Amino acid sequence: SAAHELAQLLGSGTAGDLIPELVRQGLQALIEAEAAAALGADRHERTTQRRGHRNGSRERLLSTPAGDIQLRIPRFRTGSFYPSLLEPRRRVDRALWAVVMEAYVSGVSTRKVDELVAALGCESGISKSEVSRICQGLDTQVQAFLGRPLEFSRYPYIYLDATYLHGRDPARRQVISRAVIVAVGITGTGQREVLGIEVGDSEDEAFWTAFLRRLRERGLSGVQLVISDAHAGLKKAITRCCQGTSWQRCRVHFARNLLVKVPKGSQDMVAAALRSVFVQPEAQAVEQQWEQVITMLREKFPAAAALMEQAREDVLAFRAFPPEHWRKIWSTNPLERLNKEIKRRTRVVGIFPNDAAIIRLVGALLLEQQEEW
Repeated sequence: SAAHELAQLLGSGTAGDLIPELVRQGLQALIEAEAAAALGADRHERTTQRRGHRNGSRERLLSTPAGDIQLRIPRFRTGSFYPSLLEPRRRVDRALWAVVMEAYVSGVSTRKVDELVAALGCESGISKSEVSRICQGLDTQVQAFLGRPLEFSRYPYIYLDATYLHGRDPARRQVISRAVIVAVGITGTGQREVLGIEVGDSEDEAFWTAFLRRLRERGLSGVQLVISDAHAGLKKAITRCCQGTSWQRCRVHFARNLLVKVPKGSQDMVAAALRSVFVQPEAQAVEQQWEQVITMLREKFPAAAALMEQAREDVLAFRAFPPEHWRKIWSTNPLERLNKEIKRRTRVVGIFPNDAAIIRLVGALLLEQQEEW
C-alpha cells in the first residue's frame, strides 16, 4: 500500500507533495517499529514473547519544515505508549522550534512568526501562546549565561547603565515602566563581555547595590574603573560596593547636564568649548583646558562653571589610565549602543507580560551580542 501511494506521487505529484509524504512515512515507520519493540511483536504477529496487544491509534499533528504531517500514535490495551521521537505537548518539530525561537529573539512579532511558519508549509500556523511556550525553552540557556562564574577573568573596566521597558504588574493589573540594568565588562585582554542584567521597579540605591553584590558573589574582580552616568542611586551603590575603584562620569551625560545651565543661544559655543578638553593628547593638557573652560564660563554662566568645578575629578577620571584607552572609557557609548539594540528588538513586543519574559528576550539578545563581540 505504501509503495503504491509513493508510485502515484512519483508519477503525478510534485516535490511539494512528495517530500511531506516521505517524511510522514519515515516517521510513521519509526513509530511502528518502536511500538513493536515495546510489545515484543509486530502487528498481527503470533509469538510467545508478546507483552501486550494494540488497541487502535490516535491522530497527532506534527508541524515540520516540510509542512504539517498527520501521524498515528498506537494505543495499547494495557499501559501507555508514546514514541521517543516526539515530545509530549509539543506539536512543533525541533527544527521548526529553533526557527521560532530565533525569529523571536530577532525581534519578529508573534503575528509575523505565524506567517513565517505558514510560509514554511505549516498550514495550521502557530498561536501567540504557543510562541511564548516555545520561547520558554530559552530560559535554561539564558539563566546559565547570566549566572556563569566570573572568577576566571579580571575586568579592569565595567560599564553600568539602564534602559526602560513596559511590563505588566500582575498584582496591580497595570502596565508600568520596568528598569532593565545592564553591566558590561572589559577583560584584561580587551574583550567585551556582558556580565549580567536585572529587572526592577527603578534605579534606586538598593536595586543597584543588590545587583553589584551579586556580580561580586559570582567572582567579579580586578575592577579599576566604573563608567556610568551620575544617577544618584547608582553613584551611592558604586561607592558602597566598589571600594578601591575609580568612577568615570560619562562625558556625554555630563554635557547634557551642563548645557541645561546655559541659554539655548549659547549652547553650541559651550558644547564646542567642552569638546576641546577631550582632544588634548596628555593628562596635564586635559586639566589645563578644563580650567580654561571654567574661567571662560565663570563670568557669563556661573552655574555652568560651578558644575564643571564640582564634576572635575569625576569627568576627568579617565586621565589616570593609558591614553590609548581614553576614547573607550570616558563615556558609556559602548553600552548605549547595546541599549539601542535592546530597544529595537523589544519594540515589536510592546508590553511584556512579566519580568521573566523581559529577562528571556533581553538575555537571549545579550547572549547573541556576546558571541558577536
